[in-house]
Amino acid sequence: MSTTSEAVLAVVSDFGPHEQAMQGYFREGEARAMALGNRGPIRFTDEGRLHPDFLAAYERVGFYVFENVLGTVELAELRAEFHEMVERLPSAPGSRLDSKGRPALGAGGDLPVAMWAKPLGDPFGGTAIANGRHAVKMFEPTPSSELPEQVPLIITGPLQYSDAALRLSAHPQLLTIAETIYGEDFVPFTEAVIIKKPGEGASFSWHQDGTTHWGAEHWDHAIHGFNFMAQLYGSTAANGVWYLPGTHATGKVDLKSMIAATGSDRLPHAVPLIAKAGDVAISNRQVVHGSFANTSADWRVTVNVGFHRRRSVLGVTGFYAHDNKPVPYDAERIRKRCEIIGYAIAARQQRFPDEIPYVYRPHLQSGERYRWDEAARAAVQGYNRNDLVI
Repeated sequence: MSTTSEAVLAVVSDFGPHEQAMQGYFREGEARAMALGNRGPIRFTDEGRLHPDFLAAYERVGFYVFENVLGTVELAELRAEFHEMVERLPSAPGSRLDSKGRPALGAGGDLPVAMWAKPLGDPFGGTAIANGRHAVKMFEPTPSSELPEQVPLIITGPLQYSDAALRLSAHPQLLTIAETIYGEDFVPFTEAVIIKKPGEGASFSWHQDGTTHWGAEHWDHAIHGFNFMAQLYGSTAANGVWYLPGTHATGKVDLKSMIAATGSDRLPHAVPLIAKAGDVAISNRQVVHGSFANTSADWRVTVNVGFHRRRSVLGVTGFYAHDNKPVPYDAERIRKRCEIIGYAIAARQQRFPDEIPYVYRPHLQSGERYRWDEAARAAVQGYNRNDLVI
């Protein structure tokens, strides 16, 4: 894995004072990140629960890096299917054909398969997207003039397009972690593949993911859920997510005032996610985080798989991720969204028969049974219509 100091800026049109300042910021942030004490292999107690040392570090910082989670075979399959998905994306926003003239990925559905952005741009900052949680605009470097006007930034609902991603979402150690944190009735809420191609990858403006529960009577630091973030090519200070440690537990942050006081988008005391290919980070959705445009020479591809406590969504009005419209989350919608866990466990057991599969208690108690075959593949199409976004 390339470190920040080794990542050479070779794909932007100029290397000016801003990029020089960024390099210094990257080095300082990387040093802070490596001193946090929030990384290591997954460890469980004799009772099969996640080791309390992890929980203490995660609660303190707001994110944690689990090292060497994905095996060689699984990582290779995730990479291969990621590149296949990218090749099959629409040739441009709104197109129903890919770059080779074939029907594009998701062309037969009614949901967008990808979110697009100007190369090295900030598509979210200062907009109403995701209930306006991206309050500030990031610096936008000048991309190469040879790049297209729009490049893919996010693949939405990837579990219907990639069997490898579907199987990843049922990784037994990761689901055991979810159970440890949120109880046996934890629920999924959305998945995505984040694409930060060298010299193209857009920024994600500083934000906190949660938008629904800040004023809730029973608010706590875990009420808006968490994301697992599987790294297919590693994460560096130049291309990865940055965090303000501890802000998951402090409530809603005034980002506009914070940026105004700083005078730039380089927030002091922030730290980057430093991870190798095959590592999986866990990130509290309330922690302040964001990422800069990827002017480095390194890919960053992250498969995000998110979970909630069931009580955080049951009876709550959230919003639909594709149009920001309010949506009430009743028991049937939650049950329907949880079907993907059953299909994913079945698909993973079929591919890795020697692995002990995770047992999802709500399905065991309800008697729901799932198998992975062509009928199941058809059943998961459009599963993300039932996303539980708060």
